[in-house]
Amino acid sequence: MTLYKFEGRRPNVDKTAYVSDSAEVVGDVTIGKDCFIGPGAKIKGDYGTVVVGDNTNIQENCVVHARPGEKTVIGDWVTIGHGAIIHGPEIKDYAVVGMGAIISDFAVIGEWSVVGEGALVANEKDIPDEKVAVGVPAKIVKEVDEEYKKKWKDYKQIYKELSTRYKENLTKLEG
Repeated sequence: MTLYKFEGRRPNVDKTAYVSDSAEVVGDVTIGKDCFIGPGAKIKGDYGTVVVGDNTNIQENCVVHARPGEKTVIGDWVTIGHGAIIHGPEIKDYAVVGMGAIISDFAVIGEWSVVGEGALVANEKDIPDEKVAVGVPAKIVKEVDEEYKKKWKDYKQIYKELSTRYKENLTKLEG
């Protein structure tokens, strides 16, 4: 993992978290227990603060940043899909952010809510708990049901386990 101290602000990564060697974590960033931070992810708390809860996975090539003097908060058991951009929102527990989605400043993504692939959640937009939002701009299209929650609990558990499996079994090959 590549950690950077910036102007006295330094990352705090729980020892049970996995952060890829090619990920970068800069400044005032807290990463909780059993998190998985994929290759190429950039998490920057250079002039703001980023807090990532426990059991959360931030997949390959995601960008997570905070506005000056503000806080980006990502809850527990959150899934941030490949290539998503997270800039200054609050993302509550169990939420799913699809691949390539953009979540902008001061947005709130509710508990168990889903932001579909490629969606744009604009400044100050609120996606309430247990809603599915898709499109540009993101619009609510349906409710999250119990069957969906069960399926996603299983997916989220896979990434929690990957945090340990990667730490124990990932071997860089030479040549």
